[in-house]
Amino acid sequence: MEKSNRVSKLCVLFIVLALVSVATIVTLWTIALTGGHDGDDVTDPWDSYRLPTALVPDCYNITLWPRLSPDPNTGLYIFTGKSTVEFECATETDLILIHSNKLNYTEQENTHFAVLIALDGGSAPSIKSSWLQTETQYLVVQLNGKLSQRHKYQLYTEFTGELADDLAGFYRSEYEEDGVRKIVATSQMHPTHARKTFPCFDEPAMKAVFHITLIHAPGTVALSNGMERDIVNTTIDAVAVTLSRFEPTKKISTYLLAIIISDFTHLSATQGDTLIRIWARTTQIEQGQGNYALNVTGPILDFFQLYYNISYPLSKSDQIALPDFYFGAMENWGLVTYKETKLLYDPVISSNRNKETTVTIIAHELAHMWFGNLVTLRWWNEVWLNEGFASFVSYLGADHAEPAWNVKDLIILDDVHKAFAVDALASSHPLSSEEDSIILPDQISEQFDDISYSKGAAVLRMLSDFLSEPVFVQGLSKYLNHFAYSNTVGNDLWQHLQLAVNANNVSLPRSVHDIMNRWVLQMGFPVVTIDTATGEVSQKHFLLDPKSNVTVKSPYSYEWLIPVRWMKSGEVQNDIWWLMEEKVVNVEMRSGSLWVLANINVTGYYRVNYDLGNWERLINQLNTDYQIIPLINRAQLVDDAFNLARAQLVSTTLALRTTSYLSVETEYMPWQSALDNLHYFYLMLDQTEVYQPMQDYMKKLVTPLFLYFKSKTSDWTHVPDRHTDQYNQVNAIRMACRTGVTQCQNLTTTLFKQWMDNPQLNMIHPNLRSAVYCSAIAAGDLAEWEFGWSQFKNASLASEASKLMSALACTSNTQLLKRYLSYTLNPAMIRKQDATSVITDVASNRVGQSLAWDFVREQWKYMFTQYGVGSFSFSSMISEVTERFSTNAELQELEEFVEEHSAAGFGSATLAVEQALERTRANIGWLQQNKHEILDWFTSYTGHQIG
Repeated sequence: MEKSNRVSKLCVLFIVLALVSVATIVTLWTIALTGGHDGDDVTDPWDSYRLPTALVPDCYNITLWPRLSPDPNTGLYIFTGKSTVEFECATETDLILIHSNKLNYTEQENTHFAVLIALDGGSAPSIKSSWLQTETQYLVVQLNGKLSQRHKYQLYTEFTGELADDLAGFYRSEYEEDGVRKIVATSQMHPTHARKTFPCFDEPAMKAVFHITLIHAPGTVALSNGMERDIVNTTIDAVAVTLSRFEPTKKISTYLLAIIISDFTHLSATQGDTLIRIWARTTQIEQGQGNYALNVTGPILDFFQLYYNISYPLSKSDQIALPDFYFGAMENWGLVTYKETKLLYDPVISSNRNKETTVTIIAHELAHMWFGNLVTLRWWNEVWLNEGFASFVSYLGADHAEPAWNVKDLIILDDVHKAFAVDALASSHPLSSEEDSIILPDQISEQFDDISYSKGAAVLRMLSDFLSEPVFVQGLSKYLNHFAYSNTVGNDLWQHLQLAVNANNVSLPRSVHDIMNRWVLQMGFPVVTIDTATGEVSQKHFLLDPKSNVTVKSPYSYEWLIPVRWMKSGEVQNDIWWLMEEKVVNVEMRSGSLWVLANINVTGYYRVNYDLGNWERLINQLNTDYQIIPLINRAQLVDDAFNLARAQLVSTTLALRTTSYLSVETEYMPWQSALDNLHYFYLMLDQTEVYQPMQDYMKKLVTPLFLYFKSKTSDWTHVPDRHTDQYNQVNAIRMACRTGVTQCQNLTTTLFKQWMDNPQLNMIHPNLRSAVYCSAIAAGDLAEWEFGWSQFKNASLASEASKLMSALACTSNTQLLKRYLSYTLNPAMIRKQDATSVITDVASNRVGQSLAWDFVREQWKYMFTQYGVGSFSFSSMISEVTERFSTNAELQELEEFVEEHSAAGFGSATLAVEQALERTRANIGWLQQNKHEILDWFTSYTGHQIG
């Protein structure tokens, strides 16, 4: 970093002062006044984003007082606080660095921002100077002498912060209830926002015990990680307040702290010795929207206690639904926070999709209570192990709560396929990174992506499979017991799993460490190619675009140790066969006239290709007796074939032929796999002459499915019994209406019109609402859209509002779409947390994509500065708004956009921008190569346009 001279620094400073809120003025003046601290010298410790290891926190005593009405002078919502952190000196030092961001400190009697005292009767050195280092987010305290090794000290501070609506740190959430505007003070400390709430050692390895006191208005409820222990009504500065003190937390990382003040109410139950409470707005609780969450939380906690073989470590499990919350949920230990749509379920209004979302996300968050909270990864470079693990076992917890659903199978569609899509790009990244490569807050936020969650889940599922679940769980339990209340690195888990392997005499070709490092330390995944004529089996790094240039070096030359489960013409081969080299011969896979199918139930994280003769035999099996092939593998054959075609390893027409049997298929997973893959065809081709023949083909496939469900549900009057049938019924309606099946379009417009005629009585079944709303608004015009908007604004259930919010983007009226996009800039119309969803929903509309792209380009600077934390937000917006790009003109526009904003950077969307450029180039090549072949195939298959 270059040194800048003082004059230019002050000029910049005064410009900033003109723009920022009053809440940060003291901080900024402090920087100006302490410019003599050599803060521009990169060798200074406060220029490093990582904390030194000299000080280790033991406990914090924190008092916070949020004001839930604006300051009359500034108009700002603020909070005040006092903090005492007790720490031990591990190495002699004359410097205290403690994280602090956007906090203003009260000068103490010693004229500094902090007071330091020694414990155990010792004496502390006096403070030489204190200042705020905003770039690296520290409160810096320089001492006149050194702290003594193994001695304990306390640092006391008083501070003020803004209770902003930025969804980060300690923030405010607003909502209306019975016409009254209400404020909630809530928190999101993860990953690096605790420092915006109080000064702290804000790294996951710096675990400590927290003693929390909250000051709040009488009549409101205060919650934190620990149980309320002492609630007292008193007066402070002539203001009547309530003081709520909480039992001390366990030893936890700062990012797991939670503090909330609201007038919410709750439901409660006990499970063994654990108090379970579901908190939400009063009307939501009264309407029974928290009942389902309450009913499944106990069984899920029981499941994980048995699974981990460790009792739930806390006395209570609070879960709360928040009006404004960016992430789906956050696993704060003892007080899990959720977006309302994720936790609340109304049996009258919510769909089975909402129900599955609720049970799986609760299972995901409760899985973290042990894996992540009790035992925490040392640093953010191994986020994948924490999030991938919770994603994997969330299916197990949900399966225990809802055993009839077969929810465990859905990991294939929801995570494995999702991971394949991004991990096949040259711009992907390994699951684990070097610790020193993930330093900046934006770099940390960027780790929370589909690779960490979905590939992590897929790889751990594969590991559990080839070890066997009992061995996997045994090693996991020993790992958690051994490292309880401390921190680990990924290799610690491999070591404990290896101990379980040894204890059970499990036969593996290499150690757990050696096998897993190939999946964790190199990006991507292999395609296994089986030649059934010769028995030759080979592996190669699978890339969606074969021309892409992989610049990331792999320590293993992009080779993996691959567990292969396989079958021959319906007969499963018993043992796992390991592919250990780039190319080998397995004589048992010479199949003659029989077909070979590998990666049974997709337990392995890889794709499979075959010689053309074997593909023909598999497609013939699908067309004659498809049920001989396992359900999951029917979905996988479709997904593999389409992606192998994208990679130019098989023809596009071969991939299309795997879908022709769907006219007799009624199961959800193969249908969903086909629709997911044909979605790419729609994105690439719906502005071309291929669109209508493709529509005709899809109409031919989906009409039997539509009629099947019409009959099964007695003309749409009943709900199918099976969970996945309910999903596929929605697919049938959505695709039948989209492809012009007249019966379907009449059904949806009639149902919606009945609702418009009687707005108080919505007879559309919750499962069907998303599909019906979208179809009816697409077929309608202003009246339907205005009705949908009115119902959206008045919806009492968040998931219902979410369905309407998506459906409003289905309109074919471009003026309405432009109006809808403009609403995302006004939080009174569209909440900040929902703005990117609206933009991406509009972009997914065939007539809305260019409007959304123009809007993003025009408003990027505003959105980038205004939209809060956005660790998923901006990356998903870039990905989805550009996903249709397939022309050189669109590539040029994207490159110009990147160039225009390169100086400011793209924050957490940096990787998404790189992937968008790569994907656009690949799309251009794909379209040029495949369009005419696809047109010929669709035209010949349908023969003529269907009326």
